[in-house]
Amino acid sequence: MIKMLTPILFAFFISPLWPLGANPLPGDTFVIVNKTTNELALIDDNKVQTVVSVGTGKTKDLTPEGLFTITVKAKDPYYRKKDIPGGDPNNPLGSRWIGYDAEETDGRIFGIHGTNQPASIGKYVSQGCIRAQNEVISSLYPLIPLGTKILVTSVKKPFDILAKEYGAMN
Repeated sequence: MIKMLTPILFAFFISPLWPLGANPLPGDTFVIVNKTTNELALIDDNKVQTVVSVGTGKTKDLTPEGLFTITVKAKDPYYRKKDIPGGDPNNPLGSRWIGYDAEETDGRIFGIHGTNQPASIGKYVSQGCIRAQNEVISSLYPLIPLGTKILVTSVKKPFDILAKEYGAMN
């Protein structure tokens, strides 16, 4: 019985016609955030597609370093700490939230998000998240599927070298 089900299950899970919407397995998209330069790189199709300026933690330890997975995405995210609804101009999370699983938080605490303080971009200002201009995060949002790996580092290496070291580029 198991031998008969194996090809069916295999075809079901690798099918481009995933029955629950888009296939949840990420492609070759990879995100790198370098806290030393406060830059984010989007790696896709075996090359660095774009590099943008971001803001990171006020202190080095506030933005955790490591290899994580994008687990949550939200348009107009709700800001729980101060009960500010999504879309409100006072919402510090801006227009998009791309959460990742640092420190076993399941993408609910650490993330890449927009901001209502555009002058903070490029600086060490956050409580741990990675801030980007609302226009930037809105353009990156559809390009970063759930399951994408994100490397947060302070290593002084070019993005293409880091991507190769982590298997995101040939």
